[in-house]
Amino acid sequence: MNHHPPAWQADFELPQSELSASALQFAEETEAPFLFRHSVRSYLFARALADRRGLRAGADYVDEQLFLGCVLHDLGLTDRGNGGRRFEVDGADLAAEFLREHGADEHTVAVVWDAVALHTSEGIASRKAPEIALAHAGITVDVLGIGKDELPDGFAGRVHAALPRENLGPAMTDLIAAQALANPAKASPLTFPGQVLRSRLPHGAMPEWDDLIDQSGWDD
Repeated sequence: MNHHPPAWQADFELPQSELSASALQFAEETEAPFLFRHSVRSYLFARALADRRGLRAGADYVDEQLFLGCVLHDLGLTDRGNGGRRFEVDGADLAAEFLREHGADEHTVAVVWDAVALHTSEGIASRKAPEIALAHAGITVDVLGIGKDELPDGFAGRVHAALPRENLGPAMTDLIAAQALANPAKASPLTFPGQVLRSRLPHGAMPEWDDLIDQSGWDD
């Protein structure tokens, strides 16, 4: 039986390279459905933001790298990608492994690794290469709504109709928290996963910045 891709893939004109198709399939097979749809929406929003900002695919950024960075950015929140580091880094490592196995060049691997590892790093990702900055912007739009006013009128509605949110924010937060509760080493107090973990623990159970300073042993 032939597998026919859903209509939205053609409607939104996703990248058609063999590597892009393999990455899309890998994300869909590896991630929870709500997380997979978030990953694709992040790319669609990132590409729309690029257009609005006057950035041209092929001239100002590499569209395939942007697609890969977005579609693979939450692999660390899967069973396969759940290692011993914060989920962003675990995801970046799995993305790099996947790309190398599928013949990607090392520059692409490096760009995608940064896009995945830095996707929660406010103020850093935006200063990196365009593919990394745009991935961060698209992901931020989909999770927090920051920047959605830049999207073309009606575009978000089209995207959500094709790729429903299904309670993305709370569902994703639950995944991050579950990993951190099972392995606190994945959620250092000064990281985004640490912030999520702190919200799930009794007040004072996790050290604040001043506590870390006091524990330094330098008598500051």
